[in-house]
Amino acid sequence: MNIAHAHAGTPPATPELKRVGRFTILRELGRGAIGVVYLAQDPVIDRQIAIKTFNPKLSPLERKKHEEQLINEARATGRLSHPHIVTIFDATTEGGLTYIAMEYLQGRELSRLLARQHPFELNDIATIIWKVADALDYAHRNDVVHRDIKPANIFMVGENQPKIVDFGIARSPNRVADQYANTSDAPYTLFHNNILGTPTYMSPEQACGEPADARSDIYALGAVMYEMLAGRKPFQSRDTEKLLQMIALKTPPAPHEINPQVPEALSQIVMKAMQKRPEKRYQHAHEMANDLKRYLVKGRRPQPSQAAPEQEENAGDGRGMPGKLAWLAGLLVLAGGLAVLAPRFLH
Repeated sequence: MNIAHAHAGTPPATPELKRVGRFTILRELGRGAIGVVYLAQDPVIDRQIAIKTFNPKLSPLERKKHEEQLINEARATGRLSHPHIVTIFDATTEGGLTYIAMEYLQGRELSRLLARQHPFELNDIATIIWKVADALDYAHRNDVVHRDIKPANIFMVGENQPKIVDFGIARSPNRVADQYANTSDAPYTLFHNNILGTPTYMSPEQACGEPADARSDIYALGAVMYEMLAGRKPFQSRDTEKLLQMIALKTPPAPHEINPQVPEALSQIVMKAMQKRPEKRYQHAHEMANDLKRYLVKGRRPQPSQAAPEQEENAGDGRGMPGKLAWLAGLLVLAGGLAVLAPRFLH
C-alpha cells in the first residue's frame, strides 16, 4: 500500500474517524483501494503526523493480509533512522483498527514527477540517487531489504530531497510471517502469485521467483536512475510474462545511447547496478553511492586552464623566461664558452 501523503491541491475531506489512539484526525490526505491516509495531530508532542490505516470496505481476508504487511512495514522501518527514510512513530491495533503513525511528508512521489516529464538536471539525478543509495546502504546494514524500490516509493520533499517509503514487503529480522504465502520467504502478496515486487523495476532474480537480497534493491535503484536519465523505463511491455522474460534475459541500451546528453560515467553506473547476475553488480549500496559522489565531485571541480597554442610555443624554460629569449640566451652562453676554450685547443 503506497503512502498518499500531502499533495498540493488535495481538497480537505470530512474524516470518517475523529480519533485514532491518542491522535486527533484533522483531515483525509489520500484514499486508495487498500488504505486511507489521514493528517493527524499528536497532542503529546504537538506535531502533525500522517496516519495510515485501511479502507473499511475491505473483506476480512483482505484486511488480514494487508494488516500483516502494515505491521511488517512498521517493524522494518521502525528499526531505521535515516534522513532519507520515512520515520515511523507508532504502530498498533486498537479497537479493531490497525494503523501506523508516521512522518508527515509534503511533496510528490518521484513517479508523479516522471509522469509529468519533470526536467531533472543531470547533477540533480546523480544527487537524488546517491542519497537513496546511501539510505539503502544504511537499511541493508541493519538487515532490512526493501524489495520494492520504484519511483512511487521514493517521495520527493523540499529541494530534491528523497525519502524512501513503503516497506510493506521488506525483509527484516522481525518481519511478520504471512500465513497466506506458499514459501518461507514471506510475505509474497503483491504481484503474480509468488513473485514479489513491482514488475518494471524488479531484479532478474525476482522476475524468476528467486530470493531477493540487498543486490536486488541495487538493481531496482539502477532501473529508477535509468528511467530518470533516459526518459523511459529500461523494459516496457503490456504483456507481463514478456516483461519478466525481458528483465531476466535482455540487456537494455545504455542511457547515453538513448539520450546523448547523458555522460558515459553516469551511464556506466546505471549499467553496473543493472547487471543480470547479482555478483557482477555493486555488492553494496555504498559502492554505488561512492561512484555517484565521485562523479559529482569531478563534475564540479574546476578544470585546469589550457594554454593557447601560441602560448605553448613560447612556453618558459622552467624558470619563467619566455622560450625564444631562453633559446637566444643559450646561444650566447655557448658562444662565450667556445671563446674561452678556443685558445687551449689552438695550443
